[in-house]
Amino acid sequence: MRNLYKKANVVFVLIIVILNMNISYSYLEDNEKIDVHDIENEVVQTSAQIESELKLNSRVALIYDRASGRILYEKNGNKQTPMASTTKILTAIVVVENSKLTDIVTVDAKSAGTGGSRLGLKKGDKISVNDLLYGLMLRSGNDAAIALAIHVGGSVEGFADLMNKKAIELGLVNSHFVVPHGLDVDGHYTTAFELAKIADYALNMKEIKKIVSTKTCTITINGYPKTISNTNELLGSLNGVYGVKTGFTNGAGRCLVTSCKRGELDIITVVIGADTKKYRTSDSIKLIEYAFKSYKIVDLKTKINEQFEEWEKINKNRIVINKGITNDIELEVEELKYQYIAVKNDEVDNIQININLIYNLEAPVLENEVIGNIKVVLKDEVLAVLQICNKNNIDRKGVKDYFIELLCSFV
Repeated sequence: MRNLYKKANVVFVLIIVILNMNISYSYLEDNEKIDVHDIENEVVQTSAQIESELKLNSRVALIYDRASGRILYEKNGNKQTPMASTTKILTAIVVVENSKLTDIVTVDAKSAGTGGSRLGLKKGDKISVNDLLYGLMLRSGNDAAIALAIHVGGSVEGFADLMNKKAIELGLVNSHFVVPHGLDVDGHYTTAFELAKIADYALNMKEIKKIVSTKTCTITINGYPKTISNTNELLGSLNGVYGVKTGFTNGAGRCLVTSCKRGELDIITVVIGADTKKYRTSDSIKLIEYAFKSYKIVDLKTKINEQFEEWEKINKNRIVINKGITNDIELEVEELKYQYIAVKNDEVDNIQININLIYNLEAPVLENEVIGNIKVVLKDEVLAVLQICNKNNIDRKGVKDYFIELLCSFV
């Protein structure tokens, strides 16, 4: 019996050792040194292949045009998927919008005991919200995520409610949030497209943009300095990269959301489900280089306005307002939601701007009444439909108007 007990103890110890080995391996892999320049050279050498077909290891991938909000490329881009620590982009948004950066947080036991990637917080530590955000986004601290969630939402559940409320405000329909750090849990998911939209929103917040573009910084815990570095291997290594967030869990695989701007083209790339950190890096570089080689920015707003002005010179006098006191109509085009758009190099001349208008109107014509539209099309994709309205109110003729008109004709 005693021998059986000893054997059980040995088995138990072996299980613990194996589990610890797996956890240690995960941490070592997460801190694996990647030579971005070597990977970039590999990508450049196969650029011809990239332009014809993007061959990616990642199960989910996407390129998002920040100017227009369009998808330039996607691989399972609208598939619901766990997203690991890229969750923390939304966590940062909710924190910045619902607290003060100068607030001091006292770390509780729950936060201090959170596993995975850590900032290294202990129970009773005092740290500002601002420094917790740096720990959240640079070091990817799960302990920082829980501390912020409890500070802002009162509890993890309360904070998740705030996250889902913000998701609804952003128009996300395929995302749901349960935890602030992104560790694998049922019901916690998003899509590459909606994750890109979250990142785009975050980058419009100066506080978050500053944090995610920081390579190394020194924060303060209990009055003592601590230097931390960004886990984003592309930041400071690849031309134009200025954010955003890494991630890894067994359920999500290797993840990376990257923002990159060169000239006028500003994109966000997303990779989720890469098998290794090297694949995550190379896939992200492939997406970025593909976008900047294949696309150019078009000033769509100016293009529309110029074509409408030319059309108006020719066609405005053709508009007839039956029984109106005047035929002098003023046209106004609905404002385009964005000015610039990324278009493939060989498709710039394929943008069609079709102007449709009702030429015969019956008075009265009310102010802001829709009398036509401008439809902008690229191949089979409708880029925009803008309403054309009448700016001035045109009344219907009355008896008096007809009498004066008749009198004037005699004179």
